[in-house]
Amino acid sequence: MALGVTDLKKGTIFQIEGTPYKVIEYSQKVMGRGGSIVNVKIKSLIDGRILDKTFKGNESIQSADVVNINAQYLYADNKNLYFLDTKSYETLQVPASLVGGQAAYLIEGCAVVAQSFNGQVIAVELPKNVFLKVIRTEDAVRGDTSSAVTKEAEVETSAKIKVPAFIKTGDIISVDTTTGSYRERKK
Repeated sequence: MALGVTDLKKGTIFQIEGTPYKVIEYSQKVMGRGGSIVNVKIKSLIDGRILDKTFKGNESIQSADVVNINAQYLYADNKNLYFLDTKSYETLQVPASLVGGQAAYLIEGCAVVAQSFNGQVIAVELPKNVFLKVIRTEDAVRGDTSSAVTKEAEVETSAKIKVPAFIKTGDIISVDTTTGSYRERKK
């Protein structure tokens, strides 16, 4: 399916020369009779490179046939992460480098969305926030319990998170998977 340049809104996925890209920034300039020019910042879904690209109003862009697969995290080995396709019950093997640092927030059974292009998984989207159990942290110093004071806590996935001083070992906390920052304590 062909897309027009004005279809390239933020989040749109399309392909150039067989490589899928996702629009991360979009701006359009109307040039009177000359049509319009669209400037986009795009991210390659294969290698993560970010490019700036300009399209003229009459250009046609090929949409990318990216399939979203609901999956569940199973386990990891030295090089790969393994997910269960919740529809077909097939195991998806994904290079750990594709998930990068976000792998530190994956726990067994975590629901993710794997994106597939031409039968190959090209991206794994984690939930925005995950709940993780604190397995180790120092006790707060008496009298030093304001919420501005932070300390380091290790969670069940071995990731280290900066948390407020009132968090104790055994607490369940919400962590933002994109920034790795503490959000809240589970009530």
